[in-house]
Amino acid sequence: MLSNALRSFHAVAFHEGFSAASRALNISQPTLSTQVKALERRYDVQLFSRIGREVRLTPAGQALYATTQRLHQSETEAEDLLNSFKGLHSGSLRIAAVGPFHATDMIVAFKSHYPKIDISVAFGNSRHSFERLLAYESDIGLIAEVNADPRVVTRPYSTHDVVTFVNAHHPFFDRESISIKDLEAQKVVQREVGSTTRTAMERALAQHSVSIDVVLDIGSREGIWKAVEQGLGIGFVADFEFVHHPNLRPIPIRDASIRTQYFLAYLAERRNSNLIRAFCDVVQTEEV
Repeated sequence: MLSNALRSFHAVAFHEGFSAASRALNISQPTLSTQVKALERRYDVQLFSRIGREVRLTPAGQALYATTQRLHQSETEAEDLLNSFKGLHSGSLRIAAVGPFHATDMIVAFKSHYPKIDISVAFGNSRHSFERLLAYESDIGLIAEVNADPRVVTRPYSTHDVVTFVNAHHPFFDRESISIKDLEAQKVVQREVGSTTRTAMERALAQHSVSIDVVLDIGSREGIWKAVEQGLGIGFVADFEFVHHPNLRPIPIRDASIRTQYFLAYLAERRNSNLIRAFCDVVQTEEV
């Protein structure tokens, strides 16, 4: 059936390979390959470029994937609707989050109300999480610093101050606070472009005409922490994300308002999803 072939194609495109797709669909890889090849032969089109074990979408494959994403989403919505008649006792929810701190609290709160709902989480910066929503790869996003987009509904969740943090050998370590001017020429380890904290700091530094010496860009919180601990430079983090460490200390910036605001986000076309509505209601009511 065409629906089975499209489901197989979508899985290969989403998981970027036949092996991962076969595991996700719980079918054999030869069966999966046969279905995709039959789809290509039937319509005389090449959907994937196969170079060794690497699989890439062709332009035709990219166009079809945009359609199968919508089909997959419609299938998910139909499943959500049917599950809703059982009182949210089953189903699945995919979350895209900027970090584990709020996300973990949210999941614990939601699971206490709906323990049989399966939840998966993909972590990334706000830009990547937003893109996952638009690509129908996630149902709910925990994101920050988003631009208005009519396709996406956002609900304010929390606001936090950004602080700097240093290791025990840095001159700031014993200070109760610093001025933003103290950051002039400081060596800094920062997150990648698209990071909420980086965006907030860059805006504040520009407003106060402060120049820093960026020595390293790292695309993970763990990398930032390790680099700061080893003395490569200072780092910046939202206050709630700082985890106590004997060799690190957060230092507030007293004369600049540097804040990050976090939002729950979901596609406007899915505003009536019972699962999405239940998740948002729980985490906002309980203020996790």
